[in-house]
Amino acid sequence: MNLAKHSSLQPGLAKPSRQPQRLAWLEGIRMLAAVMILLYHAQLLISEYAYTPQPTGLLANLQAIATASDRLGLHAFGFIAFPAWFGYQFVDVFVLISGFSLVLSLKGQPIQPGRFIKQRVLRILFPFWTVAWLSVPCLWLVGTLTNSYIPNAWNLFAAATFPLLFDYSGELLLPISGPWWFVSLILSFAVVFPFLWRCLQTWGSRNLLLVSLGVTLVYRALAVYVFGGHPTYMILDTPANWFPFLAFLAKLSTFVVGMVVARWSLRDRGPILWSQRRALAVGVPLYVVGFVCQFYRVGWIVADLLVPLGLLLVGMVAFRAIAVGRWAATLRWLGKHSYSYFLIHNFVVDRTINLFVQGNLERYYLALPGMMLGTLALAVIADGITPLLRQGLDEGLRELDGRLSKKRSVQFPVGPGRSLR
Repeated sequence: MNLAKHSSLQPGLAKPSRQPQRLAWLEGIRMLAAVMILLYHAQLLISEYAYTPQPTGLLANLQAIATASDRLGLHAFGFIAFPAWFGYQFVDVFVLISGFSLVLSLKGQPIQPGRFIKQRVLRILFPFWTVAWLSVPCLWLVGTLTNSYIPNAWNLFAAATFPLLFDYSGELLLPISGPWWFVSLILSFAVVFPFLWRCLQTWGSRNLLLVSLGVTLVYRALAVYVFGGHPTYMILDTPANWFPFLAFLAKLSTFVVGMVVARWSLRDRGPILWSQRRALAVGVPLYVVGFVCQFYRVGWIVADLLVPLGLLLVGMVAFRAIAVGRWAATLRWLGKHSYSYFLIHNFVVDRTINLFVQGNLERYYLALPGMMLGTLALAVIADGITPLLRQGLDEGLRELDGRLSKKRSVQFPVGPGRSLR
């Protein structure tokens, strides 16, 4: 990805820096999102789902949070746990960053839809396959040694062969790792991106924003009032459960905003160049309004559109201050492992809390740093194994094809610069 035209602008600079540490702050936000999702799931498990947002209004939800925080042993210090109760909000930040990053990676150049989809899908699936395939023996071994939960053979097989066995709702993947429903969502955006990119080029930024916003608002209204669904972060009894909010249409405008902001950035304009004061002046109100909207049924239509915009602007201000010198390189390194971190985190959280913490709050707080750092270590290992897996699969299938083929071998492309023959 060439980000030569982007930087973490500091107040007083007349134009973007061309230094290699440009947009290191974005990688910091990406990693923060993965960590916050880990903390969210950890807090749900240790509290036994003591709190999830409900459409009962702001005050009722704040009271519920106070009560739930007591179960964490915090009592008067419950505000410490407050951010983690809403760690799910960073899922939409991932969507926003995804649209932004894809446009930046193109550098304004045209794309070949088929080639782009193939490359993007494989970039999503190979890390997933690495984690899924390694998790099968690990889950079985840990479950056997500790006499604890082992996913059944069908779910293990479904996870190992995803998306050949494809379930958009994630029901095939949930018994392995609940957060993996998100993989289907990002695959959907990989498929529709070439169409959205063409629309961005031909319609212009404003028209695409307006159309995508209209489509998203109408769809989310249907999801709430016609389909009978509820947002993914709630536990409610509704006719369609959370399934209507898993579709890419529910988050289309968030993805498109990321695309548009990236296009503006390539032209040295837009929010990326805003001062800290302006970014906070816009970001904080967006987040506050979106936060309140979560607790009202009508607010579900717009909440997930406003919250990620506010979080990204506030995060941009915070991480710009950090992304200097050696910290810039550290943030870029962390961001590189954020996807695998997300894929792995639920295994670490679930096994640690169920096998070690076992409801003991003192153990929980002692284990929390270990869960975060342990997940990072496993993510680094998984990212190191992924290219080896890709190469081994390529060579193994090429060898198999060569031995079984009676005629000249046929090439089956699996990724940039590689093929199965």
